[in-house]
Amino acid sequence: MIVESFQMEDTFALGVKIGEHAKAGQVFCLLGDLGTGKTVFTQGFAKGLKITEPVNSPTFTIVQVYDTGKLPFFHFDVYRIEDIEEMYEIGYEDYFYGQGVCLIEWSNLIEELLPEKRTVITIEKDLEKGFDYRKITIEDEN
Repeated sequence: MIVESFQMEDTFALGVKIGEHAKAGQVFCLLGDLGTGKTVFTQGFAKGLKITEPVNSPTFTIVQVYDTGKLPFFHFDVYRIEDIEEMYEIGYEDYFYGQGVCLIEWSNLIEELLPEKRTVITIEKDLEKGFDYRKITIEDEN
């Protein structure tokens, strides 16, 4: 499925909608260059999960855990991961295969660890269509 976003609010609203329908055990892989709106999407996703605390990118901690919503939410940002062993050290399997929902930014960097069943969300800019335009592609893989 492809969704066009013409402003940040559209990207946020799509995140809300997907978060509202998320189920325990789901893994969402979020791809996109720097500045494409991954954090905006994630904030909407968290709102859809009824998380009320502020949500920011966990750039320096690999994973941020939110457990105040309808499901535990595990927000990963693996952009700065230097060695795949770091994922083993934090016990990634407990998150990926647990009772919460995972959203992993830059998931392509840990491709070999990802579960076969996952939803990949790719956010792309197209400056010819406007500065705030985003093409968001959603694909279920299994």
